[in-house]
Amino acid sequence: MAFIDTSITGSFKDDRDQNVFIGIDLPFYRSLGSEGYFASTTTTISAVKNNIKNLIQTEKGERLLQPDVGINLKNYLFEQITTDLYSKIEEDILSTLNFWLPFVTINKLDINIDNSTLDDKNTITINIVFSLTQTPSILESIQIEI
Repeated sequence: MAFIDTSITGSFKDDRDQNVFIGIDLPFYRSLGSEGYFASTTTTISAVKNNIKNLIQTEKGERLLQPDVGINLKNYLFEQITTDLYSKIEEDILSTLNFWLPFVTINKLDINIDNSTLDDKNTITINIVFSLTQTPSILESIQIEI
């Protein structure tokens, strides 16, 4: 998970130094630079985006020694679509993000469930607009499809 240096006010220390690497960039690819074998992220926001995407796409019980990491979103794919289903998914996402990434503030959460039988496609698309608690005026967004 990303580390936020709270000893410095204003911008993040690691965001100003291009030689400081936060986490591994996704999807994995070989680095051509000095960060190591795999390409790495150089900003806190890009690392947090990767963390949110990984957390939402991880099923509970999938990670060894930490069975509570993740959300069981695949369980909702073939459920009856009701307003109650949307609220359950939203509650799961918000509680998981608040527990594992408490430094992230969710500003907007949109959930779209596509169960069209024409394409044989059952997907849940999640759009999240978020900010970091240290910089609440800077909004970022991420889209995840399951």
